Amino acid sequence: MMLYLLRHADAEGVRTTDAARELTAEGKRQAEAVGAFCQRQGLQPELILTSPYRRTVQTAEAVARALGGVKLQNEPFLKSGMDPQGAFDGLQAYGWAGSLLLVGHQPDIGQLAAVLLGINDAGGIPVGKATLIGLEVERLAPYGASLRFFVPVEMM
Repeated sequence: MMLYLLRHADAEGVRTTDAARELTAEGKRQAEAVGAFCQRQGLQPELILTSPYRRTVQTAEAVARALGGVKLQNEPFLKSGMDPQGAFDGLQAYGWAGSLLLVGHQPDIGQLAAVLLGINDAGGIPVGKATLIGLEVERLAPYGASLRFFVPVEMM
């Protein structure tokens, strides 16, 4: 399976709740840039799974629009604070998919990538906002994936 990991784009600061934070104007531009990059590169996930937080949904929606309306699905396991085992458990239901895009939070995305790649650092990989990671996953376990690309939004 190809697993694309995307950290949400730039979001506003304090809001009533963390889950309600929206993308800034810069964040909307970043999300559109990610979508355009995916379209140009032929990266077409079968499904986009997103944290239910507003900023991740907005990021996922921009990418889906650029890709011609790829279906989005909110997944509670992707909310802020996800750990790699929670991601593995949540992804079991999607074993049928050849490719998925997960839109989530940091440090969660970086920790998931690190575990899949066999990097033994509790802090995970530092992942900037609107950075896209491509992993070829053989199994949802430590050392279960190979890195295909790591692209910050500034290079899109």
